[in-house]
Amino acid sequence: MAELRPSGAPGPTAPPAPGPTAPPAFASLFPPGLHAIYGECRRLYPDQPNPLQVTAIVKYWLGGPDPLDYVSMYRNVGSPSANIPEHWHYVSFGLSDLYGDNRVHEFTGTDGPSGFGFELTFRLKRETGESAPPTWPAELMQGLARYVFQSENTFCSGDHVSWHSPLDNSESRIQHMLLTEDPQMQPVQTPFGVVTFLQIVGVCTEELHSAQQWNGQGILELLRTVPVAGGPWLITDMRRGETIFEIDPHLQQERVDKGIETDGSNLSGVSAKCAWDDLSRPPEDDEDSRSICVGTQPRRLSGKDTEQIRETLRRGLEINSKPVLPPINPQRQNGLAHDRAPSRKDSLESDSSTAIIPHELIRTRQLESVHLKFNQESGALIPLCLRGRLLHGRHFTYKSITGDMAITFVSTGVEGAFATEEHPYAAHGPWLQILLTEEFVEKMLEDLEDLTSPEEFKLPKEYSWPEKKLKVSILPDVVFDSPLH
Repeated sequence: MAELRPSGAPGPTAPPAPGPTAPPAFASLFPPGLHAIYGECRRLYPDQPNPLQVTAIVKYWLGGPDPLDYVSMYRNVGSPSANIPEHWHYVSFGLSDLYGDNRVHEFTGTDGPSGFGFELTFRLKRETGESAPPTWPAELMQGLARYVFQSENTFCSGDHVSWHSPLDNSESRIQHMLLTEDPQMQPVQTPFGVVTFLQIVGVCTEELHSAQQWNGQGILELLRTVPVAGGPWLITDMRRGETIFEIDPHLQQERVDKGIETDGSNLSGVSAKCAWDDLSRPPEDDEDSRSICVGTQPRRLSGKDTEQIRETLRRGLEINSKPVLPPINPQRQNGLAHDRAPSRKDSLESDSSTAIIPHELIRTRQLESVHLKFNQESGALIPLCLRGRLLHGRHFTYKSITGDMAITFVSTGVEGAFATEEHPYAAHGPWLQILLTEEFVEKMLEDLEDLTSPEEFKLPKEYSWPEKKLKVSILPDVVFDSPLH
């Protein structure tokens, strides 16, 4: 639960915003991380020292449900001469370290990121006659913040968020989000590290799909060129009724399709409803094909496998990155995997979980035949995986959100994979890798053509390549909610 109040109004935990007129006693009590972010806001809005603010009544560090302590809301006059309309500008406080006392984020020094290293912003077009900012964007930002805190996955510019619902719970076509650098707010150095500002940009479903098939940065650039779809500052207009491709039909063929053909896709993986089975092992065999049994340990990814999958996703999102999977046994320096920033979470399990299976005890197994299972949304991304990633010499990972397993497709140009042309199906514990040759990818694309129009077929749907000993099933969501997955 949150309340709306001016940011300068006295509260149980937040004194007035510091500024030239703030009493010294208040300035000294003001949390240093919060002070630094307010300083950047005051630089942009010197005439709004006490903006309206949505604040969590019970702070996250006191057991409340909302990770963001505050969301400040400013009125931005824009620039009519530059096609930048007047809008509301929202800024979050809480993804970075505001306090420096480990109540929320572990303090790791001033040189690295503060907390998760970023705060969220959002620019919403101001409607005629609107005298106060709508508060629904604050809850939207809280929803994204909950995802970050729960998954400990951070956002980067160019990332997309599939929301599948109007952002303001209306009938709007703006139902998904892209993320980009805020055009006005500069990174700030706080006593607890650096904070950057990532802006949420509302997009239509067709624009999200294009971002998935090509890359988020490319679609953001197109949105900047269409004033009614965002313009230079990428301002979200919830009343926008047309996609950029309806506004300018040439954009799809001349920019997006050519971009996919030239660049491939920058989407290297997704969290998805998926599973896999080893068909080469008879069902009555008690030994789990996906992990070695150690006592009564449950099946799960090892810490090193988890880190490698995360590194796979991170590297795949880097533009012009080499198609290389990190080594399965990376050299370690100072307790950290070489050439990798330390992770905030060592495994996919919570701190209260039982110990993971030791990495050394999980052997890599070559499989003769495999069965891949996806829900409809995940299955619709298979053509993207094949055309936008593997045909460009890259890799693509599905990480299950309903069970502790992962599926990585790799091309013959990817180094560091444990799947090979001789043994194209290989599993390391619950992580399956599938190596597909270019010839087989082209064959699969022909056979899977109807996946690009998933509304036209009924579930379940099965595809099979007996000569390759590979089967793919597209199944209803309910199948993945059972304990077997």
